[in-house]
Amino acid sequence: MKRRWPLWVVLALGLALLYLPLAGVALQSFNDNPKGWQWRGFTLRWYAALFGDAEPQHRDLVDKIWAASWVSVKIALLSTGIATLLGTTLAIGLQRTPLPRWLRRGTDLITGLPVVTPDIILAIALVGAFEGLRRWCLPWFTPGLATLVVAHVTFQIPFVAVVVAARLAMIKHDQIEAARDLYASSIVLWTRILLPQLMPGIIAGALLAFVLSIDDFVISFFVYSPQSTPLPIIIYGSAKRGISPVINALSTVVVALTALAIIVAAWLSRPRPTQEHP
Repeated sequence: MKRRWPLWVVLALGLALLYLPLAGVALQSFNDNPKGWQWRGFTLRWYAALFGDAEPQHRDLVDKIWAASWVSVKIALLSTGIATLLGTTLAIGLQRTPLPRWLRRGTDLITGLPVVTPDIILAIALVGAFEGLRRWCLPWFTPGLATLVVAHVTFQIPFVAVVVAARLAMIKHDQIEAARDLYASSIVLWTRILLPQLMPGIIAGALLAFVLSIDDFVISFFVYSPQSTPLPIIIYGSAKRGISPVINALSTVVVALTALAIIVAAWLSRPRPTQEHP
């Protein structure tokens, strides 16, 4: 039997690199020491400050956090709804349109390209596009909530399309042929057969898009305005002046909610065994 301990060592190192920084932030969120990493005792006062019982020196930051959180939630809800509709439509159109194999590979590549494109490149492209729109036809389209929503929809659509397309690929074409043989109309085919099976993928794609919107910093940094400042911008500005323990508590809460959303999305998008009827 071959020794496998080197694989376990590599796995442990990889997990440590991924999660030790997050564990350090979570540990600091329970540290009674407001400055530095020296442990002074366990406390929940930073969470209490975050959720309403803030000390005077932290009240201004907490107010900014909650105001920015509401902006981020509005952006995430609006952009996720639009991106889910467009991404689902895109996935269905690409999967159900008869195309030559080389052309299908090209469309798959184009659809997935924004997923691996660096955020800074996409941000610069969006800034240029918004500037062109303001100059030629939409002078009112200034940085703010509208530009943030459009920018987030732009990078959310490919993620939704990839998740929904993966779910759509698991639906056998035999089901469509059987429904047609039983004289099912297009409305019945979609509402009774295809959409119920696609719904876990659609929900998973929407959850992933929502999390990406909440967590985005680079693209938001280029298109936000002082009147519509999302939460990652506030965290970045606070960290430049020294990391507050309230930020550690906030980061721990955000990581926990993000992990929960990813787990739910993975659970919904997992393949389920089909039941065979006698």
